[in-house]
Amino acid sequence: MAFVKEIYLMTESFPASEKYGLSSQMRRAAISIPSNLAEGAARKGSKEFKQFLNIAQGSIGELDTQIELSLSLD
Repeated sequence: MAFVKEIYLMTESFPASEKYGLSSQMRRAAISIPSNLAEGAARKGSKEFKQFLNIAQGSIGELDTQIELSLSLD
């Protein structure tokens, strides 16, 4: 949850032209991580839980790439 907050703070400093681009994409990816962890934990089977862990891991990879892209915008 703290990580999501950090992404929101980071994206606030982006140019207005990125409001619906990279900023929005990064925020959605960040929110997806704890959301998928929570949904997976609420499932009854370990197979389902692993599926949601994989989805969260995919969002982490996506966000990692987006952070790298945002750093190159400076």
